[in-house]
Amino acid sequence: MADQPAILTQDLSLWYGDFQALFDVNLSIKAGQITSLIGPSGCGKSTFLRCINRINERLGYVKTTGKVSVMGHDVYAPEAELIQVRRHIGMVFQRPNPLPLSIRDNILFGHRLHHPDDRSKSVEDGLVEKSLQTVLLWDELKDRLNAPAIGLSLEAQQKLCIARLLPVKPTVLLMDEPCSALDPKGTEAVEELIWTLRGEYTILIVTHNMAQARRATEECIFMLMGKVIEHTATDKMFVSPVHQETADYIEGRYG
Repeated sequence: MADQPAILTQDLSLWYGDFQALFDVNLSIKAGQITSLIGPSGCGKSTFLRCINRINERLGYVKTTGKVSVMGHDVYAPEAELIQVRRHIGMVFQRPNPLPLSIRDNILFGHRLHHPDDRSKSVEDGLVEKSLQTVLLWDELKDRLNAPAIGLSLEAQQKLCIARLLPVKPTVLLMDEPCSALDPKGTEAVEELIWTLRGEYTILIVTHNMAQARRATEECIFMLMGKVIEHTATDKMFVSPVHQETADYIEGRYG
């Protein structure tokens, strides 16, 4: 991972029809770290996140300019294949979205999509066990892998959604308020899991929870009205922010 940024954006702007949601966003996000995106609702956090794996393209009225590179590869280059972009950039949403399949089939879904000829039971069994061990669910679920995933608790569902990404070996994990649907105990469990994944994965997490950003991330980006106001080490931002807008938001004066 060396010194190459995991995510690099240059003059990234985005419009929803005539409405401009992002303005010349220039960011360099370090590999192997957990970086949070904070800011008031509507400031462009989730829009920025969805630019990285090109989810915004599903909306026909979206226009994007500028450059987004992930591990040195321009994800908007004409030769970039969308399926490969999303293979290397996993996404976790606000509410858990397990597929209406068994626990086992959820975990193997991406692997089977990208490796349709590699369906050996030993390989698949190994992927399932390793993925569930990584998200700390193996002991809980190993005896009911054929049970429906939607029957799990919300906490377990969200962990399963993370586990589902791992067999395709992503380099970046994008998380859009992954704990917003969880109770405090579930939030704590998922935060602990995310912390164990740092180093092996680059994690970019959108959160409205200032306490979560402070305790669970290493760098922090503050956005306001589609622009990046400040990007620095999390402890520095919360103790001595450079910009008054950042201080006002952190101290709860708006947002």
